[in-house]
Amino acid sequence: MSGTMRAYQLVRAGEAQMVDLPIPEPGPGQVRLRMAGAGLCHSDLLVIHADPAFFPLPAILGHETTGWVDKLGEGVEGVELGAAYGIYFPWGCGQCSPCRRGAENVCDKAPMVPGFGCGVDGGMAEYVIVDNVRHLIPLGSLDPVAAAPLMCAGITTYHAILQAEPLLGPGSSAVVIGVGGLGHIAIQVLRTLTPARIIAVDRQPEKLVHARALGADLAIEAGEAAAAAIRAATGGLGAGLVLDLVGNDATLAFAQSVLAQGGQLQIVGVGGGTLPLRFHEMPRDATVAVPYAGTCSDLRAVVGLAQQGHVHAEIVEVRFDELADTYRRMEAGTLQGRAVLVPER
Repeated sequence: MSGTMRAYQLVRAGEAQMVDLPIPEPGPGQVRLRMAGAGLCHSDLLVIHADPAFFPLPAILGHETTGWVDKLGEGVEGVELGAAYGIYFPWGCGQCSPCRRGAENVCDKAPMVPGFGCGVDGGMAEYVIVDNVRHLIPLGSLDPVAAAPLMCAGITTYHAILQAEPLLGPGSSAVVIGVGGLGHIAIQVLRTLTPARIIAVDRQPEKLVHARALGADLAIEAGEAAAAAIRAATGGLGAGLVLDLVGNDATLAFAQSVLAQGGQLQIVGVGGGTLPLRFHEMPRDATVAVPYAGTCSDLRAVVGLAQQGHVHAEIVEVRFDELADTYRRMEAGTLQGRAVLVPER
């Protein structure tokens, strides 16, 4: 196939724009997909403003992507032309011990191995090249547009919750800070995998209503009274898991204040905050974790939950010419659910 395609490309640090590029051809071992959906993520903003030494430019943005297999490179086997697949985005070297067990998110050579949409051309284009079939996850009967957020928001929340699952037995509590693109999926994963009481925290009343509809037991408006409300709801003990999906100074301080002894604070949000750690200010035996994406197995598992009807992403479809404005709305926190780029049909 010859011709050009639309793409949203980071052309220089701090500047992304719409461009027309030649439709790429897959090389040996590679697969080309016709893009179905590409989710917008807060971490895209980090990539846009990152040091280009880590993210070679120019490069197409978008790491949360699904599509239909369109063309196979030489020697490729095991994928079906025309079938829908999701793309596992934290590409590793493929050779180290973590990569060999499917944990490319903690590749020994990271972060110097560019990932999909993070230095390697990503999914915000009409056609997408995937380097290796090991990075493709079959979607089966799932709508690939609606499934796009599972590729980042889904795998990230699943991976974080799986790490803390031993702390989330009967009578435990889990706090989800931020009911946005990740938070609304986190609530569903918690409800499916654990018996924990789920407490959602957000500053926007409509997102709290959304949280309750998704299965949260309590929905608390962020503010001065929130910590006391959580302490009261947990019998003064705090939460075994606090999942901070915002990650600024205020939310990190709040997360620490409602953490139970022996609990785990998961910092997932990329809000640029700092958490001061002092011995007597942390609950006893508490831990702080910084999960990154997840393993290939994690992605297969969360896709499986979606196929079983336990997890779904609530999406807002956007077009190429709406991307810049949608990123602004996302920064302002006015999006409910996950924005997904969908090409004109």
